[in-house]
Amino acid sequence: MAHARWHHILMESQRHALKAVDEWNCSSGNYSDFLTHMHKAWHYLLHAEFHRAKIDYRYKDPKNGQYVLVDGEPKAWDLEWCLKQRYTNSADPVRLNAELFVALRNKVEHRYEHNLKIATGGKAQALVMNYEQEMVDHFGSRYSLADRLRFPISLQALTVEGREQLQEAAKKLPKHTRDLVAKFEAAIEPDVLDDLKYDYRVRLVPMVGSKTEADLAIDFVKLDELTEEERKVMVEAGRKGTVIIRDRQVEVADKAKLRAKQVCTLVETQLPFEFSPFSEHLEMWQRFKVRPAKNSAKPCDTDARYCIYSEAFNSYLYTSAWVAKIIKEIGTVEKYREFFGKEPRIKTVISLPKQAVSPTEEGETHQQSKSA
Repeated sequence: MAHARWHHILMESQRHALKAVDEWNCSSGNYSDFLTHMHKAWHYLLHAEFHRAKIDYRYKDPKNGQYVLVDGEPKAWDLEWCLKQRYTNSADPVRLNAELFVALRNKVEHRYEHNLKIATGGKAQALVMNYEQEMVDHFGSRYSLADRLRFPISLQALTVEGREQLQEAAKKLPKHTRDLVAKFEAAIEPDVLDDLKYDYRVRLVPMVGSKTEADLAIDFVKLDELTEEERKVMVEAGRKGTVIIRDRQVEVADKAKLRAKQVCTLVETQLPFEFSPFSEHLEMWQRFKVRPAKNSAKPCDTDARYCIYSEAFNSYLYTSAWVAKIIKEIGTVEKYREFFGKEPRIKTVISLPKQAVSPTEEGETHQQSKSA
């Protein structure tokens, strides 16, 4: 059976992704090779997406409109440009995570690879998980790599002495490498830095008790599948760094939450223009992926910093942080114009008629003026 070209591009992408993970998990693996293979994996993945969508991903000369040629062939978009086209929001944690590794790939020094691998472990985990999610979202679960990847066995990370060695190794990175990461992250909002799609950090807790045939070595805990009491314990444990994983924090309680119209009302009180729940607000929660679409099969799949799903009312409620986020993103005419690509609807100022004053009130006012 002949496959479409995008399929062959995707298979090459997967080959590089598996090689990258092998390099990471191998005790003698090379960090530079991990960076190179994940770079190619992401690069081919986005090319496969563009090819399938019939998007021309080749550079053209802006002066004559002709393709830019390299060795007689049209030059394809590099990974940085692909990321910008795929994730148009420059604050997207998936895009920022991939862009960081593009920068690291261009700067890594061989003698500090081990130290850098330790310092960027959580970000590398996010890079691979984001890749898997992107691939499954666009091409379906049959292309998932989950059945071919394994949780690595590690001694250092599971002992006190090992943790101390890891911490010391991370401190030995050269200043210019530490500065590269620090400068890159200086422009990123704190909530994005804490996003698991940017930096995926976990803590392990040994499982005790009798084992069943359904048990796996690693159990991923989802908060939305726990009872309210279990959820409180797990969230608190996560803050203290003692929980295996916080896959997604999804709240259920409706306290202090806002409906869409309330959000828009609060936003409008701080803006000089109108803000509609059926146009601006709709576009914003869609672009920031705050919640799924109506009638989604996974209604609880929200960004809990900004929105929760209320099962009781079968509707979405928003947080005050979402109000602040909206105002920050489009709070001026210039920001609104840049975000939506159109002019805002400036509020109409209505002059109220002067309130009539009765003779008695007028006299009292005059008397008060004289007294003053």
